[in-house]
Amino acid sequence: MKAEALLFGGVAVFFGGCGALYGVWSGDPAGTAALVVAFGMAALVSFFCATQYVRRGQRPQDRTDAEVADAAGPLEFFPPHSRWPVITAFGSAVTATGVVYGLWLFLIGAGLLGLGIFGLVFQYVDRGSGQED
Repeated sequence: MKAEALLFGGVAVFFGGCGALYGVWSGDPAGTAALVVAFGMAALVSFFCATQYVRRGQRPQDRTDAEVADAAGPLEFFPPHSRWPVITAFGSAVTATGVVYGLWLFLIGAGLLGLGIFGLVFQYVDRGSGQED
């Protein structure tokens, strides 16, 4: 993840520099805000990749002497099926519709969206408990 962290870090530096120069020279708040948001998103991805690199170390993809067999085997746990992505998507749609039609629908959608996100985050919170290391 070191290469990805450096790549997105470079993108963040680019957008940060462009945002600063654009804000000073143009005085346009909308374009400056868009560049600042782009900087923030790239910096967030860079931070995540750097944190994963520090926690997990080098992957086989990061080494030049790695073989294909080094990356074989299970990578992560991927759930086979879950209802929470559907609830989250429906909550997002109702929340966006609530922006147009009124606060009451927005609040219902925000509740559904919060429920879906909560379910996604905590659906496998007890996975692995009861196993001896």
